[in-house]
Amino acid sequence: MPTQFDPPSGTRDFLAREFGTRERAFAQIRSVFAGYGFEPLGTPAFERLDVLMGKYGDEGEKLIFKILRRGEHESSGEADLALRYDLTVPLARVAAAYGSQLPVPYKRYAMGPVWRADRPGHGRYREFTQCDLDTLGSASPMADAEVICAVNDVFAGLGIGGFRFLLNSRRVLAGLLEAFEVPAGLGAGVLTTLDKLDKISPDEVSKELADRGMPGAEAADLVAVMTAADAEQRIRDALKTSEEGSAGLHEVDTVLSLLAGQVPAGRVQFTPRMVRGLSYYTGPIWEVTADGAAGSIASGGRYDHLIATLGGPDVPATGGSLGVERTLLLLPPGGEQDSRLDVAVTVMAEQYAPRSFAFAAAARAAGLRASVYLGASGKLGRQLKWASDSGARWAVIYGAAEEETGAVTVRDMVSGEQVRVPSSGLARYLAEQASQPGGPS
Repeated sequence: MPTQFDPPSGTRDFLAREFGTRERAFAQIRSVFAGYGFEPLGTPAFERLDVLMGKYGDEGEKLIFKILRRGEHESSGEADLALRYDLTVPLARVAAAYGSQLPVPYKRYAMGPVWRADRPGHGRYREFTQCDLDTLGSASPMADAEVICAVNDVFAGLGIGGFRFLLNSRRVLAGLLEAFEVPAGLGAGVLTTLDKLDKISPDEVSKELADRGMPGAEAADLVAVMTAADAEQRIRDALKTSEEGSAGLHEVDTVLSLLAGQVPAGRVQFTPRMVRGLSYYTGPIWEVTADGAAGSIASGGRYDHLIATLGGPDVPATGGSLGVERTLLLLPPGGEQDSRLDVAVTVMAEQYAPRSFAFAAAARAAGLRASVYLGASGKLGRQLKWASDSGARWAVIYGAAEEETGAVTVRDMVSGEQVRVPSSGLARYLAEQASQPGGPS
């Protein structure tokens, strides 16, 4: 049962260790994206309600957290603002507002919390971090390939194992519908059902296609082609009669040729059965799966004209979104220490506190994390336990013996060895020790 001290349902608290893990991952993501020339974009946590409404469909709009009017309008019970639902509508608004000030193409990444009034459950949150990268204003397939390369480098840099890209094109899918003579009115529903091939059996998919109005024999033939061991070749053969399908295959092959040598061989695979259920995609589409992950950990594709429908300019666009929360669960263990300090400075008696305080400042000036013991002074054993609990690499001890000799005692908390260092040389000594192999990073 939840208590009054639990965070609101669908949200989480992050204590230091988990927060640190997340921040290191976010720093790695930012570094990779910046390396490709994507620039950061920050937008408000909330938007005007009229900017968000009409953008997500009926189901999506039910999940928008609305903010009631304030002040003299509070009693109206009406909303005029809402927490951002994703990072794409804010991108469209920025493109419309600052179009003449933005470079062409405009390559941006955004990372931050979004909010959805969803039903909380295992792995589902009302507040979670979203991470997008997009290129607006380029129709070149190099833009699609560049996004895939950046996402590949993120996962490789994070140490995620066994991940792979599934690549397809909406034009390939449109060509399949044409080749199998699926009526235009059934196309969207047929693709929605085909998207379930990884979730339910081929027979169940065939039955659902038939229920949607597709003749049973044709439904069975389509599913058989999509699930065959040689599906890629059979689909390539089927699309020879479709101009749209042939154009889609050319898109796929062009992206694959650009990626050759940029990502490990076999990591990106043409996957004709991969649909991506969102109808706004217009060209290459992709997903990333990984060993141990349920569902995809990233996805994206080309979405020409979407920015215009969201209120921005009508520009070609491509991009992707990382499933940050799922990715964090896949990070390899280890690699970080539960450490708050590099240097723990004891306070052996009240009269030594000013010198201890100065020693901590000297350690910080050397680029190390340092603090003095803030409990009751005295009892070296208790203070050394505090140093150990803080993950400190060194403890600086200053008492009567040290004051008499003009030195400090530096204890290595790993080896237990102690050395006497002149007080005036403490900062230099600690900096030299930190630069040695095995020093704090």
